[in-house]
Amino acid sequence: MWIAAVAATLPDSIGVRSLSNYTEELDGVIVAHQDDWQLFMGDLITERLRRGNRGVFVYLTAGDDGRDSVYWQTRERGALKSLRVAIAIPTTDSIACSMVPIRTHTIRKCVFGKTESYFFRLPDGNRNGKGFARYGYQSLLKLHAKRISEISAVDGSANYRGWADVLTTVGALVDRDSARVTVHSTDPNIVRNPHDHSDHRIAGLLVADLRKENKLGVMYYQGYALATRAANRSTDQRQTKTALFLAYDREMMAADQKWAAYREHRAFYSECMQRTYVRSYPRR
Repeated sequence: MWIAAVAATLPDSIGVRSLSNYTEELDGVIVAHQDDWQLFMGDLITERLRRGNRGVFVYLTAGDDGRDSVYWQTRERGALKSLRVAIAIPTTDSIACSMVPIRTHTIRKCVFGKTESYFFRLPDGNRNGKGFARYGYQSLLKLHAKRISEISAVDGSANYRGWADVLTTVGALVDRDSARVTVHSTDPNIVRNPHDHSDHRIAGLLVADLRKENKLGVMYYQGYALATRAANRSTDQRQTKTALFLAYDREMMAADQKWAAYREHRAFYSECMQRTYVRSYPRR
């Protein structure tokens, strides 16, 4: 399989390509989990960052899978490892992370290069949106559907009172100059993107709500359904996606070999490396 064939030969980072006279824009990546953008849109995000775009990455959930902080904090480190590969930042360069106030909430922010990453650490909703017992069966799907009135971060760092509270907090991070912002997320359309994780769909719905209020351009990507489509990536694009994903997976394995995503679903992840499907809405 593709990922197995290239894993042993890929470097920790890929050379940066630059374009002269490129007007800086901002790419907002709003996803549910710490490995979503690498799997579903990693090649295109990397290409845009290497043009010189700024990047704001928003991870809505802790990706906890009902587990404790050791697991979800490892996932956060894995996401940053992938981002380091995407922008080819040397491993010796430090990443500045801290808890920062955003509107009325406290969110973990990590900065390096021309990127900012925000970890909201809301509870993973489980694939069906029912949530997990460890965090009181909370989920973004339930909040969006008004089945619950509030949702709290798994580390107790923030509490959001209703869907609008989450929406405006995320909006404050990406809508800095909406005429020059493109937001990337998983496709919320059930017909175009069937059988996806509930959190993936909610991330896309949040972006759809943001777009109603401003001039953001939006790019929606297929999630789990991706593996059922025809392969459509070039060799370079496949290598890019594979390098991003392996950077994440190595961090998971360093903490616990049983957390290796590729080992758990070998065929699925190999297929994702060969596919990216996206539909776009231009800025209005």
